[in-house]
Amino acid sequence: MTFFEQCITIALCILASVLTRALPFLFLTGNKPAPPLVRYLGNVLPAAVFGMLVVYCLKDTSFLRADHGLPELIGIAVTAILHIRLRQMLISMAGGTIVYMLLVQLIFPH
Repeated sequence: MTFFEQCITIALCILASVLTRALPFLFLTGNKPAPPLVRYLGNVLPAAVFGMLVVYCLKDTSFLRADHGLPELIGIAVTAILHIRLRQMLISMAGGTIVYMLLVQLIFPH
């Protein structure tokens, strides 16, 4: 790919990213309430994304070998406990990730 083609590709990616973030604000302005579908998606998508992250993180985990799966299960448990107690998705995800990383780096190194 030439330098010019790389610049065009980057510009198109920037344009697509900005448009997908700006269009909802252009179409859903004013004092009108959001359409029911948009409200529904706003309610269900965070949980769906959380579920997809769990499935993606566990897809290659082997639970049948020695300690494999234990750090993952502990990380998921910490994430679930934090989320049930605090109801803050970012804190839950960060807490579970930090616990998991500490476990695999310090306690269960490969």
